[in-house]
Amino acid sequence: MNTIKRLPTLFIPHGGGPCFFMDPPAASPHMWDGLAAYLRGIDASLGVRPKAVLVISGHWENPLPTLNVAAKPGLLFDYYGFPEHTYKLKYPAAGAPDLAARVRRLLGDAGFDSDVESKRGLDHGVFVPFLLIYPNADVPILQLSLQAGLDPALHLALGNALAPLRDQGVLIVGSGMSYHNLADMFSGRGESAAAAFDAWLGNAAQDAALRNHLLTKWREAPGGAASHPREEHLMPLMVAAGAAQGERGFRSFGESIGGKQISGFQFG
Repeated sequence: MNTIKRLPTLFIPHGGGPCFFMDPPAASPHMWDGLAAYLRGIDASLGVRPKAVLVISGHWENPLPTLNVAAKPGLLFDYYGFPEHTYKLKYPAAGAPDLAARVRRLLGDAGFDSDVESKRGLDHGVFVPFLLIYPNADVPILQLSLQAGLDPALHLALGNALAPLRDQGVLIVGSGMSYHNLADMFSGRGESAAAAFDAWLGNAAQDAALRNHLLTKWREAPGGAASHPREEHLMPLMVAAGAAQGERGFRSFGESIGGKQISGFQFG
């Protein structure tokens, strides 16, 4: 009998717009190189190819957790002012409607109402990083929305409900940014707040016993509110952490980008 390896859960930074597929700024020609290398290395680092990916992006919020059930999802180019060729990127990964049915059952058993839709394409929080993670688009992808209101405790509970998928060959990925204050990102302001919050996040990720409690209070953390004036790019981390169900986390990526510390995390 073949035993399926329990997969970890991931929180990945997805960069800025289509940043990996355009010329970087002349002043920082290698700005995105480290993050691109990290994303390209995820497949090998896992040691196993998942049957499917369930991804939660910071770019989709709905009144209820909503699943894209399209068998062949298109792409949503939800970025603005970038070079024309970046609106012609292709990522023809299959959808996973059968997995969507399983996800809805798990959510229902945990007391969550959910919804489905099939018209919205995969947003850039999905297709941009996955063009690097699985460049051949050969792993089915199911996107799940955040729930409007962006309650951290709710998204931790959402992740907890999804944890059984890890034993079924499904890779749960939260796609966001550990720092997301666009007004300060490249301004030379806010470096100390970004560093403080990044350090706090790293400590919280490792503290399996207290992690959920700490993450619900993220706004009170050093640099928390300054790093996320609005928290939609942090909520995917909550889902990934919740699905870890108390297993230890660690920083799997860490680098200064635009003067701000940016991190990715792996749990389990």
